[in-house]
Amino acid sequence: MGIELRERWGGQPLWARWVLTVYLIGFLEGSCVHIFYLARDGIHAYASFPQVPLRVFFVSLAILDPLVAVLVGLVRREGIWPASAVMVTDVFGNWWSNRHWLQDDPAKLLPLLPITLFGLFVVAFLLPLHRTVTGTTGGPQAAQPPG
Repeated sequence: MGIELRERWGGQPLWARWVLTVYLIGFLEGSCVHIFYLARDGIHAYASFPQVPLRVFFVSLAILDPLVAVLVGLVRREGIWPASAVMVTDVFGNWWSNRHWLQDDPAKLLPLLPITLFGLFVVAFLLPLHRTVTGTTGGPQAAQPPG
């Protein structure tokens, strides 16, 4: 497994290794945050959100974020699309939950800046990263010459 993992990481172009590293750091940080909130406050960690579906989603991030981190860390193409889906819904959920601050006190939205920038980063690299990871993990494109 170790040699195969080194080959997967080593088989990626330098830009892709950097992007995968940023993905990994971001999803590990998110994992820690959501697990911390659940450890501290239990199932009611997100009780301040009025919408039950958002509460359920944010609790589920304690599982989804680590899962994406593992798949990305293993350089699995199966982790690239879910990474984008998780981030789009996470950013949307955070902005939706805090939308009242747009009128009340927009400065209180500044803490959403890092997650929004990370979400944009993940989505921006979705297709190029999926292509390069698919091409080096034995997928259908692996046998095709570049071009």
